[in-house]
Amino acid sequence: MSQQKIITIDNLSLQEFDSEADLIPLLTPEDEEEMNNEELPSELLILPLRNTVLFPGVVIPITAGRDKSIKLIDAANASDKIIGVVSQKNEEDEDPTENDINKVGTVARILRVLKMPDGNVTVILQGKKRFEIDKVTATEPYMKASIKEIKEERPTKKDKEFSAIIESVRDLAIQIITESPNIPTEATFAIKNIESNSFLVNFVSSNMNLTVTEKQDLLEINKLKERALATLKYMNLEFQKLELKNDIQSKVRFDLDQQQREYFLHQQMKTIQEELGGVSQEEEIEELRTKSKTKIWDEKTQKHFDKELSKMQRSNPQSPDFGIQRNYLELFLDLPWGKYSKDKFDLKKAEKILDRDHFGLEDVKKRMIEHLAVLKLRNDMKSPILCLTGPPGVGKTSIGKSVAEALGREYVRVSLGGLRDEAEIRGHRKTYIGAMPGRILQSLKKAGTSNPVFVLDEIDKLSTSNQGDPSSALLEVLDPEQNSEFYDNFLEMGYDLSKVMFIATSNNMATIQPALKDRMEIIKMSGYTIEEKVEIAKQHLLPKQLKEHGLTAKHLQIGKKQLEKIVEGYTRESGVRGLENKIAQVIRNAAKCVAMEEEYNIKVTDEDIVKILGVPRLERDKSENNDVAGVVTGLAWTSVGGDILFIESLISPGKGTMTITGNLGTVMKESATIALEYIKANAELLGLNSEMLAKYNIHLHVPEGATPKDGPSAGIAMLTSLVSVFTQKKIKKSLAMTGEITLRGKVLPVGGIKEKILAAKRANIKEIILCHENKSDIDEIKAEYLTGLTFHYVKEMHEVLTIAITKDKVKNAKTL
Repeated sequence: MSQQKIITIDNLSLQEFDSEADLIPLLTPEDEEEMNNEELPSELLILPLRNTVLFPGVVIPITAGRDKSIKLIDAANASDKIIGVVSQKNEEDEDPTENDINKVGTVARILRVLKMPDGNVTVILQGKKRFEIDKVTATEPYMKASIKEIKEERPTKKDKEFSAIIESVRDLAIQIITESPNIPTEATFAIKNIESNSFLVNFVSSNMNLTVTEKQDLLEINKLKERALATLKYMNLEFQKLELKNDIQSKVRFDLDQQQREYFLHQQMKTIQEELGGVSQEEEIEELRTKSKTKIWDEKTQKHFDKELSKMQRSNPQSPDFGIQRNYLELFLDLPWGKYSKDKFDLKKAEKILDRDHFGLEDVKKRMIEHLAVLKLRNDMKSPILCLTGPPGVGKTSIGKSVAEALGREYVRVSLGGLRDEAEIRGHRKTYIGAMPGRILQSLKKAGTSNPVFVLDEIDKLSTSNQGDPSSALLEVLDPEQNSEFYDNFLEMGYDLSKVMFIATSNNMATIQPALKDRMEIIKMSGYTIEEKVEIAKQHLLPKQLKEHGLTAKHLQIGKKQLEKIVEGYTRESGVRGLENKIAQVIRNAAKCVAMEEEYNIKVTDEDIVKILGVPRLERDKSENNDVAGVVTGLAWTSVGGDILFIESLISPGKGTMTITGNLGTVMKESATIALEYIKANAELLGLNSEMLAKYNIHLHVPEGATPKDGPSAGIAMLTSLVSVFTQKKIKKSLAMTGEITLRGKVLPVGGIKEKILAAKRANIKEIILCHENKSDIDEIKAEYLTGLTFHYVKEMHEVLTIAITKDKVKNAKTL
């Protein structure tokens, strides 16, 4: 049940209300009988109502304002004051059509027209009989329709079940009025004084808190007994909700009384603590307020802090919320709001620092100096997000440290490897137990400035879990257009990261989601040549390791020749971490001899290296000889740099099937299939007998079977291997190749060229076959890296075979 609402259909101007008119009484059985005997006109003016349903006998006020509604009520009021009222299916419709209104409605009589002080007009309507729209006869200037009366089926006076339902409706209505604080108790007199059973049902249905659809369903029930039963069901539901609501309110009132009691007890405890010399809540709050006066805050941040401090002041010191709020405000004060270190724009000095710390890496150092130059010219420039990508151990992370030193900024580093929880970036809501801000804000708090050089290490090692996707959380951090208002869940407001210089590092860009990759400027860092590694070892690694082991150059000296022997014989990597470990191993041997006062060679010889590090294991793992048919050297790119791989094939009598082994991925297997099909299709051009291809089984294998391999770049090597094994001819010596193949016989370009070239040099390769489109990649590589290499650029597969396969037969050639 609810108080009768003024139903707004619109605003409308009508005639003046006769202030001397009588009050409208409740409907009596005689009035109802008279109403039921009235004949309905065959056609009615139809007034759609937005958000209510009019029941027979019920009086409701309506405020109106649509043009059509104004004209309709004007016309009806001037004539017989009789209209048809129907409810709209969708109250948002401004101009409802025949399809937008319900077919069953109530004939209504206009009783009063009230003009309000605000210009609106309220029309008081009384329902008479139910009707059904037969056909809409006009829509302009307002809706008219031909109608037919709906007869109501009423139970007999002797129906005891119906009498019981009516009494239940009356009793339950009185109970609801009594229990509800919003309905005046005088309403019980109206319920008790209603004599007509049908009017009681209609009156209760009209005043219940039901939706328009539910009220319309009640109106459309023809049998009065069924309508009364349906109304009783809705009343029971409303009464249960009311009882539950009242029960909850009584519990809350009790809890509030308990809280007040606890408040007074805590006030007494506080007084006792002050007497004993403890720190009071007021002193803590005053201390926080004093700290806040020293912060460089804008008005919005200051206002937020004051609001949170007031919240803490109102909290109970013994409650957990008090401690949470104190931690939150302490973090708020510890963050370096508006605090920036002054940049040093001495670019000559910056160049010296970068050259001092890193040998080679010219492109990377050039890009860093360019960035510092632009930053010097435009002091308000938003820092771009740089991503250094390359194999491990080439100096990606240390670049950030050198840039921080060159700029005079603080340096912070966050390792993202294996991070699975989005809250590590964005923080937790402070309402959680043990809540903390994300690593971004924690690092800024540690740095003490809002513009440090921030290294996001191993950004490609982020992983997802049911705690969310951290890489998606980084999208806002690494977008210069968004990160001026970075939202941390713990801080609960935006923090400016636009002045932070973010430098990300990765080994493999393929695992980074595209949206994150798009926000960063990618700077590729390739591996070092043997010559560069020797220089790095001499200038950086050896002095560093001597210092760490408590020795000096007087205790141990390693010449360039010996360093080169360590690089070639004991390491196979793009970076220098493994090299540093081997140098450390040599130095540890010297440290042991010094500590034990044993004799040793200060100048390390080749024999000393073999004695300390063992027999070189990698020197012979170079290019294979060409004495066996079907063995081809391919070039591969891995996440740790370039490498060489051998592709082997052999044939045996059979039915022409092909077996592929070596832990190969789908793309690599497809390359082998394409190579074989190309050979079959062009057997005559290649000098092969097509019948012979069907008599031999082929086995293609890529060694190091435990290592997964995939990619299209071994296509031309597989083709060459298969042709070699079928012709039993030698492959050209010291030759390697890389390129993708197509069924049309084309050779396509591949990536990772610089890393592959370095791998070829390490393996003593002399000639390399590449797609002609990869020539631009070779042109970008420094000339000293290419010394001793000859490049063959090809477009077609037959060019590959012409260069790679010699006219000489292999030893012990098979007769096919």
